[in-house]
Amino acid sequence: MDLDLKGKSVLITGASRGIGHAVAEAMAAEGCNLHLAARDEARLEALAERLTKQHGVKIEVYRRDLSLTPEVESLGKACQDVDILVNNAGDIPTGTLQSIDSATWRKAWDLKVFGYVDLTRIIYPRMCARRSGVIVNIIGAAFKRPNPHYIAGCMANIALDMFTQCLGGESMRSGVRVVAVHPGPTTSDRHLAHVKERAQRELGDASRWQELHAKMPGGRAATVEEVAETVAFLASDRSAFTSGGSVIIDGGLMAGTLR
Repeated sequence: MDLDLKGKSVLITGASRGIGHAVAEAMAAEGCNLHLAARDEARLEALAERLTKQHGVKIEVYRRDLSLTPEVESLGKACQDVDILVNNAGDIPTGTLQSIDSATWRKAWDLKVFGYVDLTRIIYPRMCARRSGVIVNIIGAAFKRPNPHYIAGCMANIALDMFTQCLGGESMRSGVRVVAVHPGPTTSDRHLAHVKERAQRELGDASRWQELHAKMPGGRAATVEEVAETVAFLASDRSAFTSGGSVIIDGGLMAGTLR
């Protein structure tokens, strides 16, 4: 399906690996010009070089630590006129209330919660002024699955889901759409680290992590490409009447039961 995204400008945070990396590939394949932000400049540069050669699109790279407010602000100002914003950067650790100290928790929320909010705060008014634009918040299915061993992440995700609802419920009045994508278990580096930690905790062996996926309704985790393709569709005019809502990509995990 032609999503009619050719020539659109897209800012993708956390683009150096995992879902953000896959979103960059999907958007470049659609003919979008990209602004890629992450802390790993070398990986961003390699990705930009490859996608430029493959698709002939324009790509700008920004090395930013989006847990730091000045770096969020500088990125927002540099990219304030993009057509599409994909908020994706996040690195919230697993752990219980007792095992995650205050500094770690705040640092994680500075990146994923306040990073999303503050970057949107800069770009959203510009979209409203020209009456066009899409913001996609990649959040996570933990917003609906309480887990005491991922308490900081569960709480962050539900806050960002409500952020999407509050903003997206009003943004259509200004011609702007705001949507959320909630990936469940996904074969990204970050998820594999989490699931291996869980396998060690529950099965006594981190190398048995695939056994946890086998218990899920779909018998596997999602691929990063499946998530990225959903993001591209939601960002396109094929989904022009979608705002304030979310898509859960978890192979029925939330609706089903584990065996």
